[in-house]
This record gives sequence, structure tokens and C-alpha cells, in this order.
Amino acid sequence: MKEKNIMLQACKQSLLNKNINPASSIDYAINEKVHTMSLEAIISAYLQAEKHEFFVELFEKVLKKSDRDIEKFFQQMGQLLLMSSLSTKDIS
Repeated sequence: MKEKNIMLQACKQSLLNKNINPASSIDYAINEKVHTMSLEAIISAYLQAEKHEFFVELFEKVLKKSDRDIEKFFQQMGQLLLMSSLSTKDIS
């Protein structure tokens, strides 16, 4: 757990170094309902995954790209989390 906290702090600092606020959020409209996720929440969720190293590798690569690429990365990763969460709720 401590390792993941360190990784979360490192990811947040990397965003701050690019002048991106980790507390900023993205809104997703799904089934006429708006869901909001912060960048920090997206990072944190993926760091809890069994294969979190894969996320960290992608995150590090995308930070070398443009701001638009970073934005698109977080939009897609958040959407994937949200869709997975909603489909799990639908099944149960």
C-alpha cells in the first residue's frame, strides 16, 4: 500500500510538472447522467489494479506527448473505468 501511495504522489507530481492539476476532473455523459472523475481518482483506481505497472508505463509515455494527448489519455482511461464500473453494477 505504501508503494502505491508513493506511486500516486509521483504521478501527481508529474502532472503538476506539466502544469496540470491532478484535482481537475472530466465529466462523462452516460445514459443522460453526468459522471465526474478527477485525474487523481483515475490514477488511483489504476494503481489499485493487479497490473498497475502497465498503467504507469503508459502514463509515463503519454506525459512526453502533447497536452491534448494527455487529456485524451485521461478521458479514455476514465471512460474505461466508468464503463467497467457501470457494467459491474448492471450485472449484480
